[in-house]
Amino acid sequence: MVKPKSKWRMCIDFTNLNKVCPKDSFPLSLIDRLVDASARHKYMSFMDTFSSYKQILLDRGDQEKTTFITEEGLFCFQVMPFGLKNVGATYQRLVNKIFKVQIGNGLEVYVDDMLVKGESIEEHVRNLSNTFVTLNAQGMKLNPEKCTFSVQASKFLSFMISKRGIEPNLEKIQ
Repeated sequence: MVKPKSKWRMCIDFTNLNKVCPKDSFPLSLIDRLVDASARHKYMSFMDTFSSYKQILLDRGDQEKTTFITEEGLFCFQVMPFGLKNVGATYQRLVNKIFKVQIGNGLEVYVDDMLVKGESIEEHVRNLSNTFVTLNAQGMKLNPEKCTFSVQASKFLSFMISKRGIEPNLEKIQ
């Protein structure tokens, strides 16, 4: 499969595995709350973690459950692949835990989308620095193609966010 503007991505049907896995009911953040909390800041940086789920190691005992066959042989994932039932909840739990002190204090996170905000450039740089320190300590990587730093408006979770508040996303208006 090839996503628009992307590279080839291997797809594996985990339907049978997902049927027998218990649902992880960890709640995702409410998008309305995140968008409201993100608007009206003078400086904002929008970041996306690189292959977010693939930065989470699978427990050794669970790796064999992801086994797949190719012409080259039998393989299994060592990191969490896209397509497993609970990847979103697992990743949200991870970022909530590692950014616990920062979320709501200069940082908003929805799965792999992050917004660092500040009223002054000094506050914004301090919040960015704290976020980078945490990302580095956890070995997490950002996708530079999807990051925008120190801007006054940009798209976040399909909404246009600016100092003025929430604005219509012109890409969504016909």
